[in-house]
Amino acid sequence: MAVCVLAGACSRSSSNTPAATTAAPATTAAASATTAATNPCTGATLQATDVGVTATDITIEVMADVGSPLAPGLFQGNLDGVTAFANYVNTHGGIACRQLKVKTWDSKLDPTESKNGLIDACSNAFAMVGGNALFNPDVSPMTNCVDKAGTATGLPDIAALANDLNEQCAPTVFIIQAVSAKCPIQKGVAPWQVFVGQDKWYLQQNPGLHGIYMVPGDLPTTTQSATYNIDGQQQAGITWDDTPKVSGRDAQPAYTPRVQVAKAKGSTFVYDGSNDVAMIRMRKESSAQGLTSVKIWACSLACYTNAFIPQGGSDVEGTYVWMQFLPFEEASANAADQAFVTAMGPAKLTSWGAQAWQAGMAFQQAVNSIVAKSGPNAVTRANLMTALKGMTNFDASGWMGAKALQGPGSFSNCFLIMQVKDGKFVRVYPAEAGKMDCNASNLVTVNVDPVAEATKLK
Repeated sequence: MAVCVLAGACSRSSSNTPAATTAAPATTAAASATTAATNPCTGATLQATDVGVTATDITIEVMADVGSPLAPGLFQGNLDGVTAFANYVNTHGGIACRQLKVKTWDSKLDPTESKNGLIDACSNAFAMVGGNALFNPDVSPMTNCVDKAGTATGLPDIAALANDLNEQCAPTVFIIQAVSAKCPIQKGVAPWQVFVGQDKWYLQQNPGLHGIYMVPGDLPTTTQSATYNIDGQQQAGITWDDTPKVSGRDAQPAYTPRVQVAKAKGSTFVYDGSNDVAMIRMRKESSAQGLTSVKIWACSLACYTNAFIPQGGSDVEGTYVWMQFLPFEEASANAADQAFVTAMGPAKLTSWGAQAWQAGMAFQQAVNSIVAKSGPNAVTRANLMTALKGMTNFDASGWMGAKALQGPGSFSNCFLIMQVKDGKFVRVYPAEAGKMDCNASNLVTVNVDPVAEATKLK
């Protein structure tokens, strides 16, 4: 069987053609790892078993926001990661005795393009893998997708991240990052899971933190997702001086009033709920205006990119980044992490790519389980979804915190914190390399109406 690895990637532009992957024939590497008696590929007469599955290859599709002028190249890492993952799989024997092919779709932060991507994948791919489309409100082309026999089985979607609640709670969706909602979606006030382990650690270092939460304000889905995170961090003990909406259109001068609020309030904490560019501009403007009261500059893995330090320079020194998988700097401690780092190369290492690779690993693990149980001609969409539902403790071979991909337990308790020190990302908590804090108290539940609360944010 091909070994499991992590890979993440997203489409470059609006290319809708299969990305070519090259490698040794699927049966060659598989035979080297197993005997002829146990190798499921030996002597098998392979068949076309479902949409996107032929006797020679399996086609998957990755959709991500790349070509929007609001954030050019935003999730390019997802496209790169899935493509690299497929190449890796193919060079290590393929999958289900076949080669893995990748189609890409640029959703462009546009709900119409997201829907079009689902339509395209339904007709041309076995499954969607490693995607990251933030605005995906109409998932009916996926949930109503018919299989080769014409049955509305649905299209499996192993997403790296799903921010839109409609995608998060869709029955055919399995998510690497986390599911905050309690599905099915409830209107009005509802319970939401929020990760606060990092906030508790920040407060241990600096009690009484208060400050600015930068809300991603370009899409209704991202603004709404910020509301329960704001509430959860407040529940953990952080007081908010302001919660301004930021836009991908904002140049550095747009951050002047935000810095002025922080100066007037003597803010000690700034949290970036948006992307790495927002934090870079906030920090540069803070340096220009002499903001010195902030003790903790914090960001999610959105700042764990290969552009953050080169573009931010000395201004981003000291920024904390919390994340839920082992960092690239510790790749030698984990084989899956190392496979990703080696396959991508330094220029293309991104957190988005890593989660897309991890989605690829989940796909591969599920397909391998089908083949082991029923053979290579049992690879169907229905069997894939059954296998994915049974993966309640997925950890990408120890690279990430264990979690379910759907339903209860789909938000991992585990995290670690990196900090920019001397122009590098350095682990600060837990201190020991290869370790995470997996305390159950890292997750809290808040009761919020995201739609109503989002209207209050300016």
